[in-house]
Amino acid sequence: MRPLARPAPRKSAERDHLYEWEGRDRSGKLVRGEMRAIGDMAVQVSLRRQGILVQKLRRRRSPQGGRIKAKDIAIFTRQIATMMRAGVPLLQSFEIVGRGSAKPRVGKLLADLKADIETGTSLSDAFRKHPMHFDALYCNLVEAGEAAGILDTLMDRLAHYQEKTLALQAKIKSALVYPLAVLLVAFVVVAVIMIFVIPAFKEVFGNFGADLPAPTLAVMAMSDVFVESWYLIFGTLGLGSYFFLQSWKRSPAMQRVMDRLMLKLPIFGPLINKSVIARWTRTLSTMFAAGVPLVEALDSVGGASGNAVYREATQQIQREVAAGTALTPAMHATGVFPVMVLQMSAIGEEAGSLDHMLGKAAEFYEQEVDEAVKALSSLLEPVIIVVLGTIIGGIVVAMYLPIFKLGQVV
Repeated sequence: MRPLARPAPRKSAERDHLYEWEGRDRSGKLVRGEMRAIGDMAVQVSLRRQGILVQKLRRRRSPQGGRIKAKDIAIFTRQIATMMRAGVPLLQSFEIVGRGSAKPRVGKLLADLKADIETGTSLSDAFRKHPMHFDALYCNLVEAGEAAGILDTLMDRLAHYQEKTLALQAKIKSALVYPLAVLLVAFVVVAVIMIFVIPAFKEVFGNFGADLPAPTLAVMAMSDVFVESWYLIFGTLGLGSYFFLQSWKRSPAMQRVMDRLMLKLPIFGPLINKSVIARWTRTLSTMFAAGVPLVEALDSVGGASGNAVYREATQQIQREVAAGTALTPAMHATGVFPVMVLQMSAIGEEAGSLDHMLGKAAEFYEQEVDEAVKALSSLLEPVIIVVLGTIIGGIVVAMYLPIFKLGQVV
């Protein structure tokens, strides 16, 4: 028997903990249960009111299960949308999804959202209490769905948008992470050779009593630098990378510089530009289709693009649209959008189907990104092999030249 225990009033949802308790009811029967409360005293007071004498009380220390990621929110949105379209009540949908979540933090988040909705808070306002997980775009779309009475449709559209965005980000990461990972491994391998292998050869060559070839001397000189200053090399690279990433993350000026530079890279620039345009058009299409006014929709579009250049361009577009300029001329004035997007936008404005045409543009550029990632992967593999072969092969040949010279003399 597990009697339901009413939790004490909560001071803050963020301070709640889950407790396991054991005690005896008024008839002396042993009962057990669980309760979420702000402290053990709140559990005992609540149970005492129900006539339960607590004998054992233990706070459950469940694993955190990692932080909540964008993928977790996308999965939650899809599950809620599916249940709502199937006619499952909203509160019951939250309860079902929360129980089925593998991450305790996600379950805790959904429990907090459900508790807010039960007290009369609207769904969009409940989401706004958790800005780390639900951004302005998400909340605005939910609010538009609530106002129009089409929340199930908007949740389904929002889930589709998140799935497309995550798929696009995964493709970009796969294209960028692979060469960086290979270069990092190559650097570690070269460092190991320089620090441990070359000194062994140097000791052997010291007994030759002959002049060594220039490539061998150069490699040995580099090895001496690595052996004497390896901690400075690794420390400088590590700390430099850390401070560079932190500056990129926190400094708006640094973000603008790097985002402009990323768009101008010889190989990766066009790929990043296409992905940004795909996110921009997909976001604006989703917002406009939900009935969000264009000027308000542009508030979320710039940040969702993920690039400072397009964020500033979106702010310029928003100012011009608010002043009475049509969307397409405002986009054209920024000078960052390709002709194809401008034409699709103009056709959509004339036909009254802007959301549909922007959605088509997003699909086109998502396909372009997919093809570019495949082509880039095919191009990078032989290039990386040639570069690594040249570096490591050059070191090996340089160290074996004295042996070849000694063989010729003998």
